[in-house]
Amino acid sequence: MHLGIVTPASSGSLAGNRITSLRWARMLTELGHEVSLETSWDGQPWDALVALHARRSADSIRRFDDARPDAPLVVALAGTDLYVDLPDDNAEVLESLRRADHILALQSRAKCLLPEDVRARVVVIPQSSEPLDPPTPKREDAFQVAVVGHLRAVKAPLLTAHAARLLPAHSRIEVLHVGGVLDAELGTQADEESRTNPRYTWLGPLAHDETRTLVASSQLLSHTSRSEGGANVISEALVLGTPVVSTRIDGTVGMLGEAYPGYVGVDDAPALAALLRRAEEDATFYATLTAACARRRAAFEPAAERASWAALIDSWRGGPPSRAAPSPTPGMLDPS
Repeated sequence: MHLGIVTPASSGSLAGNRITSLRWARMLTELGHEVSLETSWDGQPWDALVALHARRSADSIRRFDDARPDAPLVVALAGTDLYVDLPDDNAEVLESLRRADHILALQSRAKCLLPEDVRARVVVIPQSSEPLDPPTPKREDAFQVAVVGHLRAVKAPLLTAHAARLLPAHSRIEVLHVGGVLDAELGTQADEESRTNPRYTWLGPLAHDETRTLVASSQLLSHTSRSEGGANVISEALVLGTPVVSTRIDGTVGMLGEAYPGYVGVDDAPALAALLRRAEEDATFYATLTAACARRRAAFEPAAERASWAALIDSWRGGPPSRAAPSPTPGMLDPS
């Protein structure tokens, strides 16, 4: 099949949407399909469309569905679709969902946020990550905590830096933050924090492979978003063997499970400082975090994502998908 992927993130972007789309394109090509990756659909003769972002790709979704009503149409949900636009009953998002043959979610908790009449079309395919070869060893001269997130308010990007200021003098924790400036004021704050906080260094944007190496060499990933659709950096941390501490938000609970021991409240710097200190000083607790992440790892490896995509595409072989029928269910860990 000739599959088209539409993403609002343009070529060369380091945004998560672009990285996700590139990985899908590689994976679908490996499955034997011809794949085109564009920022919009402009009449290309594709056999199916995968549109990332229900609102920002709404025009392409509408035009493709009108022109090719019998062709499979997959709408992949972004975090802003789920946690910004749907609560506001955004008309474009709702129309995109109702036009979709399949609604692709990156984590299991997304389904309960959708209108009941489209929930049967949801297919959950967690984002995967490749391990590094050879593996990168953990840093030994410090307890390194990686933060990966662009500077915008929804990421609460400086929460880990603020928590690090609350640590005792004997702590060996150092926070390394990768992310570009999407909010000028937060960029100014990150620069100031990096100059005045001896435990925090803002590295700016890095290439994807450099970011993965940094995460692999860290003892922890700190993920402090206020809302998230399903962060790829968490998938990468699990596959790279780096345990995670995170704010308790639906997008992360849908990946790590309700009982995961490494959560703190949103915007709670003192609680995060206590969790970081416990991970550094309590070997048993750190081992518990590591083991909990290891149990989740299989769901985020490339073989699992590839099998889920293959099952979804195989479901089209009997003819056009029926919007009254549920989407095929991929194998993933129950996030309980």
